[in-house]
Amino acid sequence: MKKYAIAFLLALLAKASFAQYDPKALEILEAMSKKYKAYTSFEANITSSMTNDVEGIKEEFKGKITVKGDKFRLAMDDQEIINNGVTVWTYLPSAKEVNIDNYDPDADEINPSKIYDLYKKGFKYLYLEDQTENGVLCEVIDLVPEKKDAQYFKIKMNIGKKDRSIQSWTMYDKSGNKYKYTITKFTPNVTVTDAFFTFDPKKYPGVEVIDLR
Repeated sequence: MKKYAIAFLLALLAKASFAQYDPKALEILEAMSKKYKAYTSFEANITSSMTNDVEGIKEEFKGKITVKGDKFRLAMDDQEIINNGVTVWTYLPSAKEVNIDNYDPDADEINPSKIYDLYKKGFKYLYLEDQTENGVLCEVIDLVPEKKDAQYFKIKMNIGKKDRSIQSWTMYDKSGNKYKYTITKFTPNVTVTDAFFTFDPKKYPGVEVIDLR
């Protein structure tokens, strides 16, 4: 009897280990990553929402992100984040101020320009199901951080089954907040200069520059 119990326990452990690094999920993620890495640049319109069912919070924002290599520029309703791979500028139009900081690629913050590479470092992954979102058949994958103290305990990705495009991703934090980002329009290989990924205070008269470096 003891022998069968041990065998059963080992089978359960093997199943749990398999679920942590699901080969089907990895195949989907690698195909998706390869697709986005082939672009020299891209631009996407994004709808962002933050919900908390317990506290009855639901907020929605719209924005646009432009990506070129390690550089990105994310323009939202209330702020603009510009990253040239070395420096990060956070511009707050209503406050007429811009905060400048060094970019830390090893920080736990999710880099929106690297969402297609997120799974490669520090995450377990699991294929969940096929699901239709906005008329597109998607394969749903959960990314679970390996670190117990990570900012988010789960990230759910909806990836188009036909073309491996990212339709949306949702980040779940430990306080019950859900942050969902849905791509409503996508344009690959846009023409954009490196200067687009820097903040020039001269173009914003009266802006207060706060250097945090």
